[in-house]
Amino acid sequence: MAESKTSPAKDAKKPKPMPKKQLQHFEKRLLEERKRVLKELGHHSETLGPNGEAADGDNSAYSFHMADQGTDAMEREKAFLFASKEGRFLWHIDQALRRLYKAPETFGKCHQCGEDIAFERLDALPNARYCIACKQREEDAKKG
Repeated sequence: MAESKTSPAKDAKKPKPMPKKQLQHFEKRLLEERKRVLKELGHHSETLGPNGEAADGDNSAYSFHMADQGTDAMEREKAFLFASKEGRFLWHIDQALRRLYKAPETFGKCHQCGEDIAFERLDALPNARYCIACKQREEDAKKG
């Protein structure tokens, strides 16, 4: 009789995995996001050009007018900034896909407290690693 009381306690502590249908939904969302980011990165690489050249086919890295040089430099800088931001996002998406494939029973669980991450949060940000409460605590700690 004592065993039957400990068994439900063990079951209560064991995290319940996400239903297979939801895992498939998040896999699809992550793959869609990955495809979108790769497309964006391709767009930014066109802006930067293969050798840092202008995308308009001009082989010279230098513009003829000083104002054009400033505009070209700003555009290259902006393209690099967006590409690096998208690159970091792609890394986070790939990490989420690895978690989903390697340990599907823990996907959707907060890395901090172990609680389920809300479906709405995961649907909006499928690569989320923390529940809202833990993410808020992390953000507050950075501010203070």
